[in-house]
Amino acid sequence: MHEVTFADISAARKRIASYVRKPDLMTSALLNHWLGHEVLFKTECLQRTGAFKLRGALNTLLHARQQKQSIHRVVASSSGNHAQAVAYAASLFHIPVTIFSAQNISKIKAAATRSYGAELRLFPLRDEADLAVEQAAQEPGTLWIPPFNHPDVIAGQGTVAAEIFEQTSDVNALFMPCGGGGLASGSLIAARHNSPQTKVIACEPLAGNDAAQSLRLGSIQRLTTPAKTLADGAATPAIGEHTYPLIQQLDGFYEVDETPIAYWTQWLQHLLKLHIEPTSAMSMHGVVNFLAKQNTPQKVVVILSGGNIDAQKMQQIWQDDHLIHQPSLPSVPLASVI
Repeated sequence: MHEVTFADISAARKRIASYVRKPDLMTSALLNHWLGHEVLFKTECLQRTGAFKLRGALNTLLHARQQKQSIHRVVASSSGNHAQAVAYAASLFHIPVTIFSAQNISKIKAAATRSYGAELRLFPLRDEADLAVEQAAQEPGTLWIPPFNHPDVIAGQGTVAAEIFEQTSDVNALFMPCGGGGLASGSLIAARHNSPQTKVIACEPLAGNDAAQSLRLGSIQRLTTPAKTLADGAATPAIGEHTYPLIQQLDGFYEVDETPIAYWTQWLQHLLKLHIEPTSAMSMHGVVNFLAKQNTPQKVVVILSGGNIDAQKMQQIWQDDHLIHQPSLPSVPLASVI
C-alpha cells in the first residue's frame, strides 16, 4: 500500500494548478470579537464544481494519464460533490463517465453531475452503488476514481492545506470535516510538513460517526444503516484502509449533533455571505469546543469544504431560527474522541 507523502502533494499541485482555483482565506471580524480568537476560512465552496473534491479527482485522472494508462471510461461512486468533480474532470478530456450513487443524492448535485455529461446510475443504498462501481471498474480501459480511499485522491485533497500554509502562518489548529477521511488525511500530511506545531482536528456528524467508532474501537467500523444527517457530504458508511492510519494520527476528532450543524450553517452563511454546505459548517462546532479549552489567543483555520445545497436541504437548515442565539464559547466544552 502506497504511503502518501508531502512529495505526492507537491506533485499533485503541479498537475492540477491550471485546472483549479486557489481560493483566498476569509474572516469575520464580528465572529472573532465574539469568540476572542482569530478564525480564518479557506473557501473551497468557491472552487470549480463548488467543493474541494475536484482536486483529488483531477489529480487521480491526470496522474493516470501521465502514466500512459489507456482510459476509455471513468467511473466513481459518490453522494454528490465527488460525483460532480469526477464528471467535470473527465469532461475536460472528453472521456465518458458513469457515476454510481444512492437514490438520496442531493437533487442539485445530481443535476450538476448530469450537466457535465455524466451518466448517473442510482441505487436504493450507498453500499449497492459502491458494489456496482467496483464491478464496473473491472472492465478494460476503465479508471475508477474513489471518493477518498486512494493515494492520488488523498494527495490531491492535501493541496488545500498546502495552500493554506502559504497564505498564512502561525496557525494553532486546522479544522475540516471528515467523511471518508481524504481531506483530513491530506491535510495532516501537509500540516506535519509545513507547520508541525499546528494541530489537525476533524469533525464528523454524530448520526454518521463511523470514523469516531473506528477510532474508539481500534479498527475500521462500518455503519449498519445509512446516515441521516444534514451533513450529507460526510455521510460515508466507512473510512478506508488508506485513510484510517492517518485519521488515527489526528490531534482531535469531534462528533457533531444535527442542531449545531444547522446552527453553524446559518451563522456562517450570515457572517461570510457565502453559500456554505452543512458539512463545511459542522467544523465550527469543533472550533468552539477547542477554543474554549485554550488559555491564550489562538489562530485557527477552517476548511469550508463545499457549497452545494438543494432547496430541500435549505428548508431543513432554516426551519428553526438559530440566528437569535449569538455565537460564543461553551462553558463546558466537549472532549474530542482522540
